[in-house]
Amino acid sequence: MSLINDDLQQLLINYCEPESELLQRIDRETNLKVLMPRMLSGHYQGRVLSLLSKMIAPKRILEIGTFTGYATLCLAEGLSDNGLIYTLDINAELEDMVRNNFAQSVYNDKINYILGDATQTINQLDEVFDVVFIDADKKNNGTYYDLIFDRVRPGGIIIVDNVLWSGKVLHNQQDKDTKNITNFNDKIAADHRVEKLILPVRDGLFVIRKK
Repeated sequence: MSLINDDLQQLLINYCEPESELLQRIDRETNLKVLMPRMLSGHYQGRVLSLLSKMIAPKRILEIGTFTGYATLCLAEGLSDNGLIYTLDINAELEDMVRNNFAQSVYNDKINYILGDATQTINQLDEVFDVVFIDADKKNNGTYYDLIFDRVRPGGIIIVDNVLWSGKVLHNQQDKDTKNITNFNDKIAADHRVEKLILPVRDGLFVIRKK
């Protein structure tokens, strides 16, 4: 999923902050026990998410797509003293692992982990968010974006993962999944309510700032 070669990726990791022992364990356990472990953000992208969060010092974060909780904990590192992160996921099979991962973290009391269809559970949240991270089923990126946009404060950021789709967005002939990604990217490019750029981090992070 990385767009750069392994040697350069390792150099980038060498020059960024290290992972905590807990994040290392989550990475290892995810790769050993969970289907499609490549969905985990991993060391370098996790440090990007952490740094973006720390630069904003958010009071409220929303994450759509928990997986095994790695990115959740990275984002939580930037929370203000009274901050909270809501993380939404539909996969109940991973619940025990995720709750155990959170329980080992100093951020456990700041995490609200909600299981269910995010298109429904979002509407249960009466919050204004400083940071939103969308990393769930890609066909619904546009739906999630529309659902949360009015819940993001001016100056807040929305981060969307996998927007380069292993480079497939460059292909003239695109399969259905790739076309969904391209359509979402075009939607954001045309949205004059925001400032935006794509960071070529891992599989592409769209960083979107609400004006």
